[in-house]
Amino acid sequence: MTRLQHWGRALLLAVGVYGTLLLASLTPWAASVEMVHAQPLKLPAQIAYLPPGNPITDGQTLLRQALPINNEPIREIQADLEGISEWLRGKRWSPIKRDITEADRVLNRSRDQILADIPPERQSEAEQLLDELKPKIATLLEAVEAQDKEQTWIERGELLDRVGRLEELMVTEFPFEVPEEYSHLPYLKGRATVEFETNKGTMTAIVDGYSAPITAGNFVDLASRGFYDGLEFVRAEDNYVLQTGDPPGPEDGFIDPGTGEYRAIPLEILVAEEEEPIYGDTLEALGRYLDEPVLPFSAYGTMGMARPGNDPNGGSSQFFFLLFDPELTPAGRNLLDGRYAVFGYIVENKDLLEKLGQGDRIESARVVSGLDNLVQPEA
Repeated sequence: MTRLQHWGRALLLAVGVYGTLLLASLTPWAASVEMVHAQPLKLPAQIAYLPPGNPITDGQTLLRQALPINNEPIREIQADLEGISEWLRGKRWSPIKRDITEADRVLNRSRDQILADIPPERQSEAEQLLDELKPKIATLLEAVEAQDKEQTWIERGELLDRVGRLEELMVTEFPFEVPEEYSHLPYLKGRATVEFETNKGTMTAIVDGYSAPITAGNFVDLASRGFYDGLEFVRAEDNYVLQTGDPPGPEDGFIDPGTGEYRAIPLEILVAEEEEPIYGDTLEALGRYLDEPVLPFSAYGTMGMARPGNDPNGGSSQFFFLLFDPELTPAGRNLLDGRYAVFGYIVENKDLLEKLGQGDRIESARVVSGLDNLVQPEA
């Protein structure tokens, strides 16, 4: 089979089977889907192919890029360091050295420009981080000179961690107002870190209120209530998604004790280059087939909001982790972007997802930082 035939087969499979399974099964009550009953997914003529998406498969990179900042030098440094990953896979040491040298040059000439976007009360922390970048770049270059792939990867990660922290210091205000019609829901004005303790180990996620404040806020609120503690995982379909959040009893979601009503969460998608999210409709329904969400379904361990297939605004407590299949979810192409809301990514120990399946459970979901960013609705 030629490479072209291989990818053609993969695309057909993805549209005809994978799309049907995922789009039909990511509902609050679906535990599994039998392939024998699956029907080909009927797509509009305009998108009778897998739409291109974001090819970045690292959640931490996506989170850095999603920060609402506009400082050109720090973004240049970030891009140079992130670009190393592609060269490193092929052990192309000369381009790696070139990118590191360019990042160092931008850092040397643009320190004042970087600091200009940091508020005065955060300047001391920012200067310390900038001071740490210079020797870390030198250490990274040493690893490259030695052609030590593992150490290069480690040093690159530590540098990008500091760059990300600098970028976070630049965010001084929440970038938009949550619509008044959703003022009865909790929302997250910033980010929060959540630690999942499962019966097979621990993993850590970052949820992003800058891009999905209502979806992220609902999740953080439920986690802080202990709602997810003890809940089992449900395999929506092997190798595709791992779903949880179904409470015991007849209800498929969260019943707010304050109101006694089902808490319904609207579909919420922030599109690249736009100032605030789109609410209530899929991008497909709006005819915006080629728009790219700021938070895409392109990383292993993406956290997406489950919902009834016929109701984009019917999500509540159930969510899923996107897994990865090299044939049915090729990097940068999927059928979930714009149809389901992403609100975070697993950033530590995401390999644990490979070990979890139906019957495994969340022992606890604990908000370890960012709870102060949660805004509760007024009584």
